[in-house]
Amino acid sequence: MPAKATLAGSVTRPTTEKALASSLFCRPRDLTRRLPGFLSLSSTIAFACCAPLLVGAWGEPHKAITQAALAALTDAERAQLGAELGPLGTQHCLIPDRVYEGKEVAKYAMMDSHPGVTYLVKLHLPALQPENYETLRFFMGRSVAAFQAGNLGDAARYAGTVAHALEDWSCPAHVVPGDNMFTLFQQFLPPPDALRNKLLHSPIEGGKFDVTIGDFKPTLLGATVDEAAFNLLQRLNAATILARAQTIPIIQALYAGDTNAVTAAQLKAATKGATVVADALHTLLCLGAQQLDAGALAQLNTVDLSKCCPLEATNLFFAQATFFSKPYWGHAHVGGVLEGGSNAVPIKLRVTENGGVVVKDFASGIGTGTRSALTYLVPTGVYRQFTVLAGLHPELGAKGGVEFVIFGNDKKLASVALTGDQPAHRFDCALAGVTNLQLVATAKGGDPKANYAIWAEPRLVK
Repeated sequence: MPAKATLAGSVTRPTTEKALASSLFCRPRDLTRRLPGFLSLSSTIAFACCAPLLVGAWGEPHKAITQAALAALTDAERAQLGAELGPLGTQHCLIPDRVYEGKEVAKYAMMDSHPGVTYLVKLHLPALQPENYETLRFFMGRSVAAFQAGNLGDAARYAGTVAHALEDWSCPAHVVPGDNMFTLFQQFLPPPDALRNKLLHSPIEGGKFDVTIGDFKPTLLGATVDEAAFNLLQRLNAATILARAQTIPIIQALYAGDTNAVTAAQLKAATKGATVVADALHTLLCLGAQQLDAGALAQLNTVDLSKCCPLEATNLFFAQATFFSKPYWGHAHVGGVLEGGSNAVPIKLRVTENGGVVVKDFASGIGTGTRSALTYLVPTGVYRQFTVLAGLHPELGAKGGVEFVIFGNDKKLASVALTGDQPAHRFDCALAGVTNLQLVATAKGGDPKANYAIWAEPRLVK
């Protein structure tokens, strides 16, 4: 008889403050202490995601997604899995859904931080980034340790739990915060009479289809579990956002009875999920065998922080509580500056070169305003330094004045005050012991409507 399960996270999601203060990470620095009138993120943004007692999963598509990921591995990597190759794609990838079969199955989906808890909702519904990171870090660490100890059975089972979580976190039925049964969604998109009283979760994820990822070549995500979990989280965030883009097309196709359109949208999410799982499995096998390609390692020497999602973007989007009011009402923008809050223009800064000052374009960076903060996770002991160029847009920000401050674990690492006619300042901040990096821009004289602040080429450097 299956063991009785204990539920975790079955009532409400943790608040931002609780989640950001948990495990290795500090919560974002409380802005009320230095930005008068600015409400603290930790007190104004609640993670309003109420989970049901039980949440489903992709179901049969879990197998198709995992098998597609396994097919992308090299022959040597598949041989490394030995007799566990088949079960990983048919059984182990379902472990979080099979916890009721008994303790021998459930133990591979349990965490030390939740003693006695058999059913972890966090393995099915994405939580806040720090919690997702810790979940990945835990199960990836268990899998790698088992590989290195020669315990192939345990290694493959923990890898299956990792695959399952990644697949659910990139499934359209699991990525709408607080509404994974789509009862709120049905108020925006009223269903036809035939579906009026039907919960949409299962139809959105249900079905049978084949997943292929062609000639996709998996990428090494890190030289350590901490680094790999961090980079995997960034890949996963992109997959979660892509899955959200399939939700409305799936619902509309369900309403229209168009099964082909339903499957096509599901496949977009499943295919992206398979590439993320392939990267994860490839990395687990490389770390387990302690065989790391030098070329792949070289690609990991730096991380473009502008491509990472800040913690202020709770649930991977900026809530209104995080908006700034100068130079426009809105939020930070990646890869450009929003003139007037809507017109994207290239990132430019005055920089000092060859003894003179020139205006230079940047492909990478973040355009933001004042009274704003951007907070990022940093994996422990992986990166040596943070570098960035900070300044004001040479045209839009010519009359502005901004103080740029960088905090690490709530401690000021560096700061500079600049006017719009000054060249950008380069920061080089040591990251020893830093797990929480925050970039803050505040008004410092000048015209507030010209405070087009820029963080250009923000990099984590080994």
